[in-house]
Amino acid sequence: MKAVFFGVVAIGAMTFAVPAARAAQITPGSGAVVSSDKPADKQIEKAIKNDASLKHADIHVAVDGGVATLTGTVATDAEKARAARLARVSGVSRVDNQLVVDPAMRTKGTAGTISDKSKEGAEKTKEGAEKVWDKTKEGAEKVGDETSDAYILSRVKSRFVGVDVLKGSDINVDCDKKVVTLKGTVPSEAARARALDIAKHTEGVHEVVDRLSVAPKR
Repeated sequence: MKAVFFGVVAIGAMTFAVPAARAAQITPGSGAVVSSDKPADKQIEKAIKNDASLKHADIHVAVDGGVATLTGTVATDAEKARAARLARVSGVSRVDNQLVVDPAMRTKGTAGTISDKSKEGAEKTKEGAEKVWDKTKEGAEKVGDETSDAYILSRVKSRFVGVDVLKGSDINVDCDKKVVTLKGTVPSEAARARALDIAKHTEGVHEVVDRLSVAPKR
């Protein structure tokens, strides 16, 4: 009887040892689980980053011993729950969701930036419009002056003043429909050429008619 009892006990011990050995291979903290923590960490971060509903959220992920811990801020309870679901990846046995719900997160994100940019853009547009108007007004006034025969006449005469080669000249200037006619006398051919060149390069002048004659200086 004693021999038989001993044999039964020995077999029972061996039978118990096998499951125990298998359990040791899958116990959290073994090499297999620890090596999966880092990929799980990255996998969760990627999933959260690529989720459109969490684009305003500020979430940090840490995985240790099969437990994924979420910290940071989200805008709604739905976003908090969504982040927790995304954290349940292979290698994670539990999610410790410590996210804080702050509705202001949504206005602090892209919407706020767009608002600021819109305001800045509106101010720049207004400033640009004012500059364009000033330039247009200035240009209109200038064009109006330049297209005036009176302006052209005055401008040609003023440009003749003080030119050395024209000293002793007696030049009469007429302007009709932007066509300038020079009459009178100049002391030399050089003076004639200079007078014609000044008239041709005056703003608004389309054509110059030469009726000048060369005569001795007075």
